[in-house]
Amino acid sequence: MHDPSPALAPWVEHYWEARWDYAEPYRQKIVPRANVHLSFGQGRADVNGLCSSCQIKVLEGRDHVFGVAFRPGCFRPFLGASVSTITDRVIPAAEVFGPDLPTTLDVPTMDAFLLKHLPDEDARAQQAAAAVELVAEDKTLTRVERLADELGLSMRGLQRLFSEYVGIGPKWVIRRHRLHEVTARMAAGGAIDWAALAADLGYADQGHFIRDFRSMFGETPTWYAQRY
Repeated sequence: MHDPSPALAPWVEHYWEARWDYAEPYRQKIVPRANVHLSFGQGRADVNGLCSSCQIKVLEGRDHVFGVAFRPGCFRPFLGASVSTITDRVIPAAEVFGPDLPTTLDVPTMDAFLLKHLPDEDARAQQAAAAVELVAEDKTLTRVERLADELGLSMRGLQRLFSEYVGIGPKWVIRRHRLHEVTARMAAGGAIDWAALAADLGYADQGHFIRDFRSMFGETPTWYAQRY
């Protein structure tokens, strides 16, 4: 991963690059995050909206992709529309940035390109970004009602902010970050009381926890733990 220029930091989280060389097709599991991505590869440039569930992409041959991960909540000013309109969708990058897309894929070129297309300041975008950061940093935050209180917003106002700027509801974002912490506990080793863990994460029962985990990571938590 590479950092953007300081002028882009309010909008762009990082740049990333993936390279592969497979003799046989390889099924790559992609766990969802709350970012919108601009990606260049395989002869095309796309804007990838937030994916609400785990995805599988088939990689084959030798190739690479260069991408831009926008800060959660900060793509709305570039798109000029609710980010929820591209959730679980991939659209041509030219629809957002115009036809003059870069062909040289490196950090300085991408910095210059995005600075040329930098939108006006948007206080709501920064509010949405701060809300997602709060969820990521506060491991005790498991309920939407508490997030609304922390931000001084009504439940309806919070839902509108997330739909318009993040592309998905606050409940999904909270669950995504808390479930990520589950994988960290698995990596640390030791026995896990799944029922107690589900309750700690704000789930009414273990069944709901398992369904959410499978949607995010593509398998049940016990199967994930056995493999990793």
